[in-house]
Amino acid sequence: MLVALASAFALSQAFRTVGAMMATPLSGQFGLTPQQLGTWAGTFHFTFGIMQLAMGVSIDLFGVRRTVLTAFPLAVAGAALCAAAPTFGALLLGQALIGVGCAPAFLACTVFIARHFDASRFTAMSGLVLSLAGLGILFTGTPLALLIEAASWRAGYAVLAGFAVLSWLVIFWRVREPARTAEAADPKAAPAERQSLRKAVRELLPLFAMPHTLGLLCFACVSYAAFITLRGLWLGPVLHERHGLSLVASGNVALVMTITGMISPALFGRLDPGAARRAHWMMACAATGALMFGAMALTHSRAVDIGLPIVYGLLSGYGVLQYAYARSAYPAAMTGRAMALLNMAMFLGVSLMQWTTGVAASWAVANGVETYRAVFLTIAGMLAAGTLAFRLMPRSSDAGSLSTVNKR
Repeated sequence: MLVALASAFALSQAFRTVGAMMATPLSGQFGLTPQQLGTWAGTFHFTFGIMQLAMGVSIDLFGVRRTVLTAFPLAVAGAALCAAAPTFGALLLGQALIGVGCAPAFLACTVFIARHFDASRFTAMSGLVLSLAGLGILFTGTPLALLIEAASWRAGYAVLAGFAVLSWLVIFWRVREPARTAEAADPKAAPAERQSLRKAVRELLPLFAMPHTLGLLCFACVSYAAFITLRGLWLGPVLHERHGLSLVASGNVALVMTITGMISPALFGRLDPGAARRAHWMMACAATGALMFGAMALTHSRAVDIGLPIVYGLLSGYGVLQYAYARSAYPAAMTGRAMALLNMAMFLGVSLMQWTTGVAASWAVANGVETYRAVFLTIAGMLAAGTLAFRLMPRSSDAGSLSTVNKR
């Protein structure tokens, strides 16, 4: 059942990373500016992010299966719209629909793991799911580049729409959850459920009242965003425009980066240092990532721009540690909503970073600054700022101290 759910997450990963290979042909067809490219890529993550809380409530109340099967057809519709989009506006609408449709994909996996596996296996299983979902990102490397060269970027969306239909069918066939006894036994249970929905929404507020929440959200906003903003948007353009690599050659680099990114979550899941040192690992990895982006910004070396993304892919799995950190920080009854809040921060952070780097790129073009220097310095700065906030906000004088959180 977990593998079936992971198939939807793999499609979600594919949809979120098409930009690296599609950015150049889209710019050529629609005449897009760098800022518009950032808006196009960020639209998926914005709608994906804002739906996380609603999806968390839905999963808590109606279950993983019903939530995913209800939402995922919107991703199919959005991909079909993008494949046929006559204008940039239609393309944005399609991206928004895909984001909503994919919104429960990873959350469903994390909640399923939390409910059906021992706490000691949570980090390792989350890492395994992230690695499996990397198959979707693999598609948006060399295979997508070859498809675009052989046909067009529209064919990429069409193929992904077909895969999404297959994933929906597999989930419908394989995923089963216990029947809701109250509904089956008493038809009058519906009002109680509606009351529970209101209660669930109200219960989101205590998450924001917990002192350790803000620092974690600041970190979550930038940790995953840095990887996806590079792999899902700027990797292809920087290799093509800075170094003259072809679309397929750029796809090959993206493919290798994806493979290291697939290995990384499972690796960090197994190397999880435990509650006492987990936060320090998270901060050290994020700070190292910021230095890597700084190096890419300040050099124009082909070796650096090819090698560091691949190394960063191997480092990027540290993000799985924040799920274990979050799981220990909130009561079991709030697992779905806590994970939803974390996911919301992560994907709204991706949207913000992609849009911000698009603005930075447009500013650079207007002011005679090398485009990708501005882009990578922006990523490095945002990653450093989020890490610093996480470092400073949890304090021993409140419930957000590492010692307190780790004992929960």
